[in-house]
Amino acid sequence: MRQKQPSAPPLSATVLRAPAADRAVGWWLATCAAMVFAMVTIGGITRLSGSGLSLAEWAPLAGILPPLSQAEWERVFALYRDTPQYRDVNAGMTLGQFEAIFWWEWLHRFWGRLLGLVFLLPLIGFALAGRIRRAEAGGFALLFALGGAQGALGWYMVASGLVDEPRVSQYRLAAHLALAFALFVALLLAALRRLVPPAEPVADERLDRVRRLLAAALAVTALTVLAGAFMAGTHAGLTYNTFPLMDGALVPDGLYAAPWWRAPFESIETIQFNHRLLAVATLVLVLATWWQSRWLALSPRARHVANAVAVGVVAQIALGIATLLLAVPLPLGVLHQAGAVVLLTLLVWLLHELRGPARVA
Repeated sequence: MRQKQPSAPPLSATVLRAPAADRAVGWWLATCAAMVFAMVTIGGITRLSGSGLSLAEWAPLAGILPPLSQAEWERVFALYRDTPQYRDVNAGMTLGQFEAIFWWEWLHRFWGRLLGLVFLLPLIGFALAGRIRRAEAGGFALLFALGGAQGALGWYMVASGLVDEPRVSQYRLAAHLALAFALFVALLLAALRRLVPPAEPVADERLDRVRRLLAAALAVTALTVLAGAFMAGTHAGLTYNTFPLMDGALVPDGLYAAPWWRAPFESIETIQFNHRLLAVATLVLVLATWWQSRWLALSPRARHVANAVAVGVVAQIALGIATLLLAVPLPLGVLHQAGAVVLLTLLVWLLHELRGPARVA
């Protein structure tokens, strides 16, 4: 009697391992993505601690080093004393107090310069070693150029708070944050392709439905993050510190007041209402994606990522509510901003995993 051959494992359980050369490039890209994550977190601390306007000059090369003499500290402090933030908020601040806020802004800029080197130098080495695919060379060059543009955009944002009012333009802040998130996602996707390459996808109607839900969840999450940037830029989180009601109503007075086309970007009521609404939509879409994915035979890794996405979105919503109720204390504000990066990471990772096989259980 012929012995029955053991069946092959389902494709969804297949684990592919990237070649060693790709793994080296992948870990470099993952390091760069992690540094962008840290950059966003440091930026949140800088903004919430009122440190972002402390360094009132743009010196891409000379600014690499902090002040190294008393005379240089006095010069930098004199520049700050001529800013609206000093005159309107910190009048009478001592040099020692100035140093406390100066270091966060200096670290934020220094980290950006360091990130540029960590990206560029290995890129040149990998390119010379033939580990960068020719078709990707243009994309990597564009990423480096956008990283440089991000530094210039950061100064353009800071400059808006050095003229009349001691706060930066919410439009420039939103652009600065949006570009940081775009760079992060690009680096993360490139790293995932090399470190955890998915197998060939299996056609499945339910898989396509989950992918569509996930794409919608990603889009709405991105809009929520952008709305959060306008919350930060207008300090909208310091008002309407109740949930779920705003001033005792689900829909506050003055919502979309004239001119209505500017209200989503300049009206405190509308900005906060939109952020709340988008956050709820994000919660619904992400949980719907997770629920629908339960019927697919995903690999163990993909299942873990899907479950982490569900936990991540609930945690992020809880952090957002706590941050609002407590009027944006610095630790919670920073955690909420970092939580947005974590949630985006998990969603992008799940998108990457769902390019691989999934079969109806």
